[in-house]
Amino acid sequence: MQITDIRVRKVTGGGKPKAYVTVTFDDCFVVHNIKIIEGKSGVFIAMPSRKTRAGEYKDVAHPIQPDFRLELQNRILEKYESADTEVHEDSIDD
Repeated sequence: MQITDIRVRKVTGGGKPKAYVTVTFDDCFVVHNIKIIEGKSGVFIAMPSRKTRAGEYKDVAHPIQPDFRLELQNRILEKYESADTEVHEDSIDD
């Protein structure tokens, strides 16, 4: 499976979410709402999730293999740090 497109929407507002990402795989499958989060050790990605009845958050979609997750995170963060990303003035709330 190849990552064929990454679109980053940076957000402002001073919160922990720094951007929302859409990733396309093989030009035929898309995953929306991957978050770039500012953590204690720097930025990282969080996969799309939903809140369960028990109040826990469960990923809706996520990589199974650690190597692919690392590749996905590296590619997303490269795109985030590059100049060709969209900036939204309003923060996006979950």
